[in-house]
Amino acid sequence: MEKIWIIAIAASIFLISSFLIWRITADYRKKEYSKKMWKLARVYYWQSVIFVSTGVTILILFLFKWGNILSF
Repeated sequence: MEKIWIIAIAASIFLISSFLIWRITADYRKKEYSKKMWKLARVYYWQSVIFVSTGVTILILFLFKWGNILSF
């Protein structure tokens, strides 16, 4: 049962961090590229959002483990 809660917490942290990164960087990236280039760069943009969000999620989970909030 404990693993389910850890997975749920990790998934929610990932979704929240992805949303925040998208809201912070999307307008700047769209202005940087033209419409035609944005269609090509969109894949790389989302790939970088997923990588950064994964890193933030792992960092937050290890901070929770270090602070004895989670145990896994």
